[in-house]
Amino acid sequence: MLFHPETTWVILAGGQGRRMGGRDKGLMTFDGKPFVEYVYERLTAQDATIAINANRNHSTYEKYGPVFGDVLKGFLGPLGGIHAAMSYCDTEWLGFVPCDCLNLPHKMLKKMYQSIGESTEIVVAHDGQSVQPVITMMKRNLLQRLEAFLENGNRKIILMYDLCDTKFVDFSSNYDAFINLNTPDEIKKYGEACLQRGRIDF
Repeated sequence: MLFHPETTWVILAGGQGRRMGGRDKGLMTFDGKPFVEYVYERLTAQDATIAINANRNHSTYEKYGPVFGDVLKGFLGPLGGIHAAMSYCDTEWLGFVPCDCLNLPHKMLKKMYQSIGESTEIVVAHDGQSVQPVITMMKRNLLQRLEAFLENGNRKIILMYDLCDTKFVDFSSNYDAFINLNTPDEIKKYGEACLQRGRIDF
């Protein structure tokens, strides 16, 4: 029987969208649909419980789940959203995905759950070439350790993994599934790649 920890999956949509000209990246559209909706549909198809970390447009995001903003000031990036989730959610585990990753693997949650051992504190996806640091699961009881990490001026999420019992999950067979769309040019190229393949789903 698959170990299925009590988990809230948080879509991280709290960034400033600087490379998108300051626009709310989660609400950017591809093929007529907001980015966040692609992520939401891929997660809910895997029976995920969803929450949204956003710092604007809360009323729009609420159609996808409960919404909460960053607790800490200064736009700390993904770590700000992760900290907020640990403060807001009450499940034992929290899963995190960025709002601009439209093609997450269909069986991603199952593979991540299966990698959890007795002492595991963090689970992170690896695409076969590099770590995908924001495709991660963390135990909620890491909150105090994360706060100390941030108070020391650390901002690189990957450094946090060195301080915890972290498992890396091999998604090399789904390498294309972790493409992030950070700029209008990247959206255009993604669309061209989808046209060549004849589908959005890689």
